[in-house]
Amino acid sequence: MPTPPLADGRLTDVAGIAVGHWSDPVARTGCTVVIVPDGTVASGEIRGGGPATREFGLLDPLRHVTAIDAVVLSGGSAFGLATADGVMGFLEHAGRGYVTGAGRVPIVPTMCIYDLAVGDAQVRPDADAGRAAAQAARTDGHDIGLVGAGTGCTAEKWQGPEHARPGGIVAASARIGSTTIACLVVVNAVGSPGGASVLPEPVAGASILGRPAHGENTTIGVVTTTARLDKVACHLVAESAHDGLARSVFPTHTRFDGDAFVACATGSDHADDPDAAGIDAIRVGVTTLVEAAILTLAP
Repeated sequence: MPTPPLADGRLTDVAGIAVGHWSDPVARTGCTVVIVPDGTVASGEIRGGGPATREFGLLDPLRHVTAIDAVVLSGGSAFGLATADGVMGFLEHAGRGYVTGAGRVPIVPTMCIYDLAVGDAQVRPDADAGRAAAQAARTDGHDIGLVGAGTGCTAEKWQGPEHARPGGIVAASARIGSTTIACLVVVNAVGSPGGASVLPEPVAGASILGRPAHGENTTIGVVTTTARLDKVACHLVAESAHDGLARSVFPTHTRFDGDAFVACATGSDHADDPDAAGIDAIRVGVTTLVEAAILTLAP
């Protein structure tokens, strides 16, 4: 069983992980880049009904590319997928990427939230924003709150926009034996962090029932670990991250969210370490970790 999440835990508590933000607090949007060590294995899962993603097909355990170079989380809805272009250029210049006969191709899964309605809808994170966030990435911590991809985040919109309150980036980390696990979650949920499981009250059509405007949501995140996992195991860890989301936000995984997680394993644990955590302990730990991080937003 994992130790309690670190109060000041960050995704960068997993050695070698670097995180950088680009934020526009006036337009209320931004992006966050997670650069991972060479050879980091990853997979992911989408459970929300309205995702905006790039390279997620490659994360399927059946696809032959196992390692990624970075993950991008961005505002701007599907427009924000352009941030990956800047990150790919930055990584190509640094000599990173999947080796092909014509050169390296950086592998950069990307996920976006919808934040166009809270600031200036004409300002969206683009390739330059992605490059700036990648250039700002550091391994000794990162900001949380209304920053980066969390800049324009809101939550608790399922009973109408008048109930919306700030969301943003949350993070946590923990140790399971000699294995470190950590998460970074961008909370822009239609549901309520820590909300009670009750039926919605339809009030003049303002509840989640049948209101198209509630497509302006989505919670996305990255889970990292030092464990030595293959792609199938990473997919199972991504599933567990969604379990943590479901335990901490109500309602979640709705048709109006694009909820998605990427799970990354750096493999820095020693292969013969008897204190290294197994996959089942990691899954339990990740569920607890994501839940604890998101509940820091509960009233």
